[in-house]
Amino acid sequence: MESTTIHALKEWSVAINALTEGKTILLLRKGGIREEGKQFKVAHDEVLLYPTFEHQKPDLLKPEYADKVSPVESGWHPETVRIGSWAKITDIFMVSYEPSIAALLPYHIWNERFASDRLQWKPSQPMYILLLRTYKLAQPQSIPYRPEYGGCKSWIDLAAPISIADSVPVLSDGEYVKLANAIRNAIAHPQGQELKIQN
Repeated sequence: MESTTIHALKEWSVAINALTEGKTILLLRKGGIREEGKQFKVAHDEVLLYPTFEHQKPDLLKPEYADKVSPVESGWHPETVRIGSWAKITDIFMVSYEPSIAALLPYHIWNERFASDRLQWKPSQPMYILLLRTYKLAQPQSIPYRPEYGGCKSWIDLAAPISIADSVPVLSDGEYVKLANAIRNAIAHPQGQELKIQN
């Protein structure tokens, strides 16, 4: 593992906060409009988590997360962006089976409408389920916003590397393995037992 990286995954700020607080380890993705090849692909398995604000929609979040989002105008971005965490993508699932997507509801921050909308958008393409082992940076960084960071794309390279040395995992090894196994089981056996994250 390199001690610095420039690779970053863009995601709603509320989702990154949930990952960094240990509330979830799961992201649902179909990719931004401007993805290379017009579909989502995982470019790197170790990425800084870059928060976005423009497209956050409270009506697609569970109530406890919807209250944490303040909608902003189209095109708005902060002058500086705080990078406080990074993640190792440990699992990538491509799922089109709706009961498997529904079985994941206890494990992520979005509501039923979000999952349904994502499944119906580009229905020939599967939903990507990403499991992320998140780490808090030893020294969070505030970086200047740059125009090339904008747009509907999932992956960006930052202008300068950020150190991930001495970062601390959000969940213990045991907690992460237990939760990841429960999610894998929910995807494979959607009618099986569910393990919710304990707050």
